[in-house]
Amino acid sequence: MVSPKAADHLRSALVCVVGFPATVIHRDTTVLDRWLWLRKHLRTIPTGSKTLIDVGCGTGAFTIGAARMGYCSLGLSWDQRSQRVATERAALCHADLARFELQDVRKLEERVDFKGQFDVAICLECIEHILNDAKLMVDIASCLKPGGTLLLTTPNFHLRPVNRDDVVISTVENGLHVRRGYTPHDLERLCGAAGFDIEQIDYCTGPISQKLTGLYRNIQKRASYPVAWALVLPLRWIPPLFDELATRLTKWPGYSITLVAQKR
Repeated sequence: MVSPKAADHLRSALVCVVGFPATVIHRDTTVLDRWLWLRKHLRTIPTGSKTLIDVGCGTGAFTIGAARMGYCSLGLSWDQRSQRVATERAALCHADLARFELQDVRKLEERVDFKGQFDVAICLECIEHILNDAKLMVDIASCLKPGGTLLLTTPNFHLRPVNRDDVVISTVENGLHVRRGYTPHDLERLCGAAGFDIEQIDYCTGPISQKLTGLYRNIQKRASYPVAWALVLPLRWIPPLFDELATRLTKWPGYSITLVAQKR
């Protein structure tokens, strides 16, 4: 098996060779799905004319992508390793507008310097790890300017598990999911309490991408990350072209539920 540190080096080497696209294809296919969804709702803007906060940025792919579209982007995560990797990859991608800070997003209210400072907040596959999700939504709203936009994705409560990891729910905040997922009603409730008006609730990651992600994860467990990545790579072009049609034909539930909302 490849150690996490060695895997980080391999992924960063891929970024060095390929550039930004490598940041959204170096894991399973759901990451690219989220980026394609996010890109639909983030238009390219004059450099530095708007600010964006990425709540729970991980290794920074979406923060970097937003910076390349002109946003002064700040990525937050609790983990020093992720911060180091994100900063390194931003430099490799020449994403000068991206910066990263170590921040426990459960304590976002402590950052008084963030109050009303951002035009856009993104929170992709993070809220399902937080027990007090209502507080997180309120804290995100407080970081936004009036009329600011929230773009959020999180597991769909009605998803069909890709593998056993999707049904492992923790009762404590240890990095695992603390809830199965969210329904539209759940998001409406959270938005109402936090002062958001919903523009759109939809879904991303259809059946083809889910099957490829399941294949990737199973190979990774049984072999290694490089083997899984190499075997799935030639198939990655299929979901963006055919997942929408496959979803309509099969009525297969999307893996993630997506939210676009505006702060009142």
